Amino acid sequence: MSQLLVHVGDFTFQARFEEELAPNTSYPAPGHIILYPGGISETEILLAYSGVHFASKMGQLAGNHFITLTSNLESLAEMGKTVLWKGAQKVRIEFA
Repeated sequence: MSQLLVHVGDFTFQARFEEELAPNTSYPAPGHIILYPGGISETEILLAYSGVHFASKMGQLAGNHFITLTSNLESLAEMGKTVLWKGAQKVRIEFA
């Protein structure tokens, strides 16, 4: 059950749960999805589409890398531009 499909607007990516290797990290690589459970800032789920440093006004935040996209990575930059120019997109994560 570790195989997933991640839909972001019109984009679809195959993905996997990081069940054993999910480290605490605030520097996700492109295609990594991390969860910040809250505390200093509100709870957030972040999908990195390029290099990123996960932080808030209070400084660096540690998030848990729990999903890795495994296909269609060449579309990440286009997806990021879509969010930038068209605003938030609907996201759906489902078992493959």
